[in-house]
Amino acid sequence: MTQVADETFPLTRIREDTPGVNEVVHFNNCGSALPPTPVLETVINHLKREASIGGYEAADEAQERLNAVYDSTAKLIGSQAHEIAVIENATRAWDMAVYGYKFSPGDRVLLCRAEYVSNVIALLQLKERHQIEIVVIDDDEYGQIDLVHLEEELAKGAEMVTLTHTPTSGGLINPAERVGALCNAYDTFFVLDACQSIGQTPINVKEIGCQVLSATSRKYLRGPRGVGFLYVEESALDRIEPPFLDLRAATWTSDMGYEIVDGAKRFENWETNFAGKLGLGAAIDYALDLTVEKTSIRLKALAEILRSRLVSLNHLSIHDQGEDKGGIVTFSIEGLESEVVSQKLRAQKINTSTTAPGAARLDLDHRGIPTVVRASTHYYNSEEEVDIFVSAVDRLSN
Repeated sequence: MTQVADETFPLTRIREDTPGVNEVVHFNNCGSALPPTPVLETVINHLKREASIGGYEAADEAQERLNAVYDSTAKLIGSQAHEIAVIENATRAWDMAVYGYKFSPGDRVLLCRAEYVSNVIALLQLKERHQIEIVVIDDDEYGQIDLVHLEEELAKGAEMVTLTHTPTSGGLINPAERVGALCNAYDTFFVLDACQSIGQTPINVKEIGCQVLSATSRKYLRGPRGVGFLYVEESALDRIEPPFLDLRAATWTSDMGYEIVDGAKRFENWETNFAGKLGLGAAIDYALDLTVEKTSIRLKALAEILRSRLVSLNHLSIHDQGEDKGGIVTFSIEGLESEVVSQKLRAQKINTSTTAPGAARLDLDHRGIPTVVRASTHYYNSEEEVDIFVSAVDRLSN
């Protein structure tokens, strides 16, 4: 039996808070984690209030709790509440900042090989729109962003660095603080995609030194789908003009005039998922109560145990890179399509997901790796679930 050392960790209470563990072995946390009961109840109760008294009225009634979501989010990442916008997902949060950045022709944007597919597609569109130059920074010997190459390109001049903290295609955690230090030294705008890392590893935006951070609710924060958030450093707000505005983001000041509102709420829409927003707040409060510092240790330990067990199986290859690895474990089985592996596991009520080379061309495709299975651990997973998972994969690989 595998063991994770920390007898003080309240696993029993956490699993009691997580009804989904009675239904499935859930190793698809990097896709969408199982929410705890406080999150579930928060979302459902608000929907019930909308049904009982009306949507506008329910939002007015919940205004104090809605405002508190910004305070909780700021506490989670070490920012200020007015630097936070709640947006429908991490990709749209990233888009609001990067599409709104005031690029000039010839500006150089540096990105890592682990960059998320939607971010790369957006940058390619912006390249056509603004005639910017995109430079891919190589991986180092560990498979993470090469800091030597990054500094060489920064020294040539760069307007922006975009970094995916933890990729969709593997377990590495990029050295965000070291990237931030280099960006600061060369006065370069730094955008961090924390979609997979928020809730998985401790994040402090002031220590990292990023001007923008985008994140989601549904993954390691264990919140509802369809909601995320954007951090924009106060000093960076005037360097970005939201690509679209409405009455939430701006005030109509005269027949032919308007003013953009103060703070990061300029990136929000008036119409939003209020139940999801409250659910995000509940998920963050749950994470803050346990502390990400503590939960991160457990989920990483579970992932390391899983890797060590899987690597010994026949015909199986692990594809994770990085000096610092998180909860995502990627692998493939010789002679079996990864989609088939995932489907066969799901038939046994074991959840995983897959990533294809087309969604990670600068990483998987560059390394010549086919579609991989993603098995992602969370702190609520048990050692017994690791054993169940490994046994199921072993049967498939033989």
